Amino acid sequence: MKTQTKLWAVVPAAGSGSRFSKTELKQYQYIQDHTVLEHTVSRLNSLDLAGCVLAIGEQDNFAKTLSFQHKEKLHFCIGGTERVHSVLNALIYLSDIAHEDDWVLVHDAARPCVTSDCLIRLVESAQHSNQSAILAIPVRDTLKHVVSQNQIGKTVSREFLWQAQTPQMARLHVLKSAIEQALADHTVITDEASALEHVNEPVKVVQGRSDNIKITYADDLELARLILQSQSHS
Repeated sequence: MKTQTKLWAVVPAAGSGSRFSKTELKQYQYIQDHTVLEHTVSRLNSLDLAGCVLAIGEQDNFAKTLSFQHKEKLHFCIGGTERVHSVLNALIYLSDIAHEDDWVLVHDAARPCVTSDCLIRLVESAQHSNQSAILAIPVRDTLKHVVSQNQIGKTVSREFLWQAQTPQMARLHVLKSAIEQALADHTVITDEASALEHVNEPVKVVQGRSDNIKITYADDLELARLILQSQSHS
């Protein structure tokens, strides 16, 4: 009898967030009495997760004090110098407690606005197609290729362009081996899909929503606050 695969989440939360603030970490800013990270984990917990691994900084003494939901499902590991190293560390940690065929969702710590509907559609799409998948949205704006001195070189066709989001989902052993191979090949890995693409693993796009923003700059925090407020009333 085939074992039922489980669903795990990985949240890389060890980044310095220098574009947000040189002194403050964006995942620990407060919105409606909870940190960004608490909101993010809460959204992931709308799924039936076997567990969630947070990859945090070595000097981070704050994360474990937060009031997370379903604390019994929470695991912590030490992150790495870059996001990809944090994800890999979490996958190595998971390899000891999960089956290699289990599914893993990797989600940015600073994306607290992802909706449960998008999460469910992503999971169902990946599982039904037995294929890695990511949330993404079609590029809507006109794109310009800018050359030296801020001069426009040409307009870039947006016909086949999508803006990647998270979560990004794959089987544990597939994602772990893809990241390890990409790192060994010194390939630039900007997200999990780029590692999967490097080893020719098919990745499906599942259309998400434009309100699944990533808090990158300080003014994004106010936008996230407004989105969360709006979602709570919808």
